[in-house]
Amino acid sequence: MRNDVTNEPAWYCLKTQTKREAIAAAHLRELEGVTVFCPMLRYRKATRRGKIWWVEALFPGYVLARFTLASDERAVMYSQGVRGLVRFGDKVPTVADDFVEALRQEVAKQGAEEVLTVGPRIVEGEEVELAHGPLGGARATVVEVLPARERVKVLLEFLGREQIIEVDLFSLLLPRKPLP
Repeated sequence: MRNDVTNEPAWYCLKTQTKREAIAAAHLRELEGVTVFCPMLRYRKATRRGKIWWVEALFPGYVLARFTLASDERAVMYSQGVRGLVRFGDKVPTVADDFVEALRQEVAKQGAEEVLTVGPRIVEGEEVELAHGPLGGARATVVEVLPARERVKVLLEFLGREQIIEVDLFSLLLPRKPLP
């Protein structure tokens, strides 16, 4: 018996097959004594067909599961979509309960069970760059954000004068900002 095997349930990080996090989570939920947390990100993405909602795992290739390692490891390891436990040598680290709980509470704030909807964070006064179109590459300052229409009014110098124009939110290159 390994020295890291306990008879107490704990959170563990499981590796999943590529792009199979939701499938692995669904199969793990069918196991008695196993609790699964597989947070997903939902965001708008500009494509050739237009803007679409995209959903992907917050931790690509991984899910979090709470179970008793001593008794449930075999069933968990052989669940569809699961590639294995995250290990460091022969050690299987646990994930702190307070970390998982804080993450679950953050996701629950939006009302969705495991889906966190995110959007571009842009504020008035911010410097942006137009990504494409006839003014592609031009720098502008955000004057007003119109979230309901996914549009932004920007102040742009054009032909020697400052002009306020309205552009699509997804046509802007936003500066990288640290998370709050």
